[in-house]
Amino acid sequence: MTDTHDLRISAIRNGTVIDHIGGGLALDVLRILGVHGIERESTVSIALHVRSGKLGWKDIVKVENMELSPRTVNAIALIAPTATISIIRDFTVREKRPVTLPETIEGIVRCPNPNCISNQGEPIESEFAVTRRHPVVLTCVYCGRAVDDFLRHLA
Repeated sequence: MTDTHDLRISAIRNGTVIDHIGGGLALDVLRILGVHGIERESTVSIALHVRSGKLGWKDIVKVENMELSPRTVNAIALIAPTATISIIRDFTVREKRPVTLPETIEGIVRCPNPNCISNQGEPIESEFAVTRRHPVVLTCVYCGRAVDDFLRHLA
């Protein structure tokens, strides 16, 4: 018999677990991962509002058969700076690390300034300097526009 107080999410053979996501942000993390990038046969588990000693409340996202690119990890760090990434292989955690926000973000966020050179069809990627970390604010290196609403401007 299962105790009704247990959290039951099935184990994954291979994939990624994103843990310690701030409460209520798991769906935003899932949006960053993109449904198109998840194999049809892969299990995706989302736990919302799980009690956490560190955060009070946290969310968890588990995606089978997916490992995250550095660019995707940087995008997650923008909205969930307390998150940790665990790589699972053969049902075992092979690597676990916190996300870290780099000094610059390239190609992840579009500049909201329509006149910015990064929006003019030039062969350049958007680039932002991290000008504040708590809460995160980015500044476009080309036009100087500040951005703090990342989800609306994900590339």
